[in-house]
Amino acid sequence: MSSSTDAVPDPGTLAAAVRDGRMNRRAWIVTALLVAFQIIAFADKAVLGLVAGLAMPELGLSAVQFGFIGSAFFFLYSVVSFGVGILSRRVRSSWILLAMGVFWALVQFPMLLGGGAAILLVTRILLGGAEGPATAMSLTSVHGWFAPSDRALPSNIVAAGSALGPVVAAPALAWVIVEFGWRWAFGLLGIVGLVWSLAWLLLGSDGPFAGHRPAERSAPAEPTTVIPVRTLLLSSTFAAAVIGGFGNFWTQGFLTTWSPQYLTGVIGLSLSEVGVVSTLPWLFGAGLLLGLGVLGRRLMLGGGSVRSAIAVPFGVAAAVAAAAFLLLPATSGALAVVLLTVAAGCSLIYPMLPSALAFAVAPQQRGLVMAVLGGIASVGAICSPFVIGVLMEAAGYRAAAAGQQRTPDMVANMAAGLDHGFLLTGGVLALAALATLLFLRPDRTTATKESLR
Repeated sequence: MSSSTDAVPDPGTLAAAVRDGRMNRRAWIVTALLVAFQIIAFADKAVLGLVAGLAMPELGLSAVQFGFIGSAFFFLYSVVSFGVGILSRRVRSSWILLAMGVFWALVQFPMLLGGGAAILLVTRILLGGAEGPATAMSLTSVHGWFAPSDRALPSNIVAAGSALGPVVAAPALAWVIVEFGWRWAFGLLGIVGLVWSLAWLLLGSDGPFAGHRPAERSAPAEPTTVIPVRTLLLSSTFAAAVIGGFGNFWTQGFLTTWSPQYLTGVIGLSLSEVGVVSTLPWLFGAGLLLGLGVLGRRLMLGGGSVRSAIAVPFGVAAAVAAAAFLLLPATSGALAVVLLTVAAGCSLIYPMLPSALAFAVAPQQRGLVMAVLGGIASVGAICSPFVIGVLMEAAGYRAAAAGQQRTPDMVANMAAGLDHGFLLTGGVLALAALATLLFLRPDRTTATKESLR
């Protein structure tokens, strides 16, 4: 005679979902939508660099002014990240994600309708603010659908969406720019954003590990100890994550604003070729994230620590990126493209950092901690586009006027300024690698291994 503990769980409960596998299928549907969400978010960043060659002359912008607009994308990034992090303790992440998606879409259309330099500046500031919490909320949402020991892979799959954004978008946007004009690049992103928002409204939701209700006994264990957030924020682990994140955001700001200019002006590629070649770093980064996600999952299922599964691989990747950036000024042509691909791809894995910190806090604290990390680290992306623009002008580079072709002197000055930017970026990433390898230890902050039992 079977005991009561062998009874079939009631339909509709978490225990039943775990038993028959339906929760897992729903979890992967939500994961796919979150990947698309990340793709759109990073496509929104990449579009500015792709339209630079046409928009700068038409809008009468210098390198410093265009760099300032690139930096402006991150002006409200921190503020909104902090605010949404606090809000996430009261509002479900699924509703926050929906609001973000709709706002992203709507703010694209003013440039399609003829906006000038001032409108471009304002819309980039607003868009950047609305995208500030994107990674934190995406990871918070996907963590709500998977048990702690199973999160490394889906987290990195969602994170890979951020690298796939330019991979998917750059060729499409380049084609739209060539065929319909640079303003339609913004219009296309607005339309795609509205389509995603509708899909999320119909299919998206918070998962059973989101902390809104206690999990049934049949579900894998979830950390429930709520530690003071201040304890984590003042730890060396959090400081190391900030430094590592600063390096990644610095690189993102640099690449999305200036790498298309480097590929067209210095390497000599056409805009259509840039649309293909500029996807390589992001594709490399996406593959790296997926590979590190598989590695991290295997290590953690085998009893490895969060440090060995996430922190150390991140630090090694940052060190490789630093070395490649430092070598770039001494190269040219195809070798330069290869080094840029490796350097950029290895420094586009920021989402591993909030994933590591998520293991140190309870479910209801994840959104806040991730958002605070992203808000502080994003200062790197505020600095780099403007700083690189200043370095380019200091090297003597001046943007061509409308209808004017670049002269050899313009190209030489652009190359000199960007080479200084590569060296500076290599130094920033070397510091990020050192900090994360030495001090990123989530296991020491809380009893992480107990949460994985």
